[in-house]
Amino acid sequence: MNPHDFIRANASLMAPPLVPEIALYLATEVVPLWRKTEEELEQMGVPPPYWAFAWAGGQALARYILDHPEIVAGKRVLDFGAGSGLVGLAAARAGAASVRCADIDAFAVAAIQANADANGFALATTSEDVIGGPVPYDVILVGDMCYERPLAERLMAWLIAAPAEILLGDPGRSYFPKSGLTQLASYNVRTTRELEDREIRETGVWRLTR
Repeated sequence: MNPHDFIRANASLMAPPLVPEIALYLATEVVPLWRKTEEELEQMGVPPPYWAFAWAGGQALARYILDHPEIVAGKRVLDFGAGSGLVGLAAARAGAASVRCADIDAFAVAAIQANADANGFALATTSEDVIGGPVPYDVILVGDMCYERPLAERLMAWLIAAPAEILLGDPGRSYFPKSGLTQLASYNVRTTRELEDREIRETGVWRLTR
């Protein structure tokens, strides 16, 4: 199945609650799309549609970037684990010189491109695993990526060594670091009980300190 066709057939343009400036192709019904993708379409190579939801950490980080554009203005930015590309779009809207969105899911890459088109921005994309690779960026933005231990450990080791400013958005995921960070802001992000254990998640934006 063509990723672009799947996205347009199963998602609708809408604005995340905390970031009304940006429209994304998102799932209108969470559980049916999730089950359809995981159970019925898995044989055709469709991964779980993380791109179809505006996760709390990404919403908080995007909101912070839009409210503090000086962090990315004129800079080279990487949106890691970009999903829908929300954070990358916020960086582009805030005046970043260039934005690359990295996500290993080919459907996420297609969603990022569709969302960039819908918002009138040009975003570079890659489906390569960039962890451990070169860092030709001034700023790396990471939204809601500490939900699995192996990924979180690999990611944080790479970020700590990266010669860039690192900002993270996180709603208290189990494997989010407990030290080496400075909190910049906190937001109450409206979400859904179909995805989270509460309807409002208190979500922080953090800067990595070394």
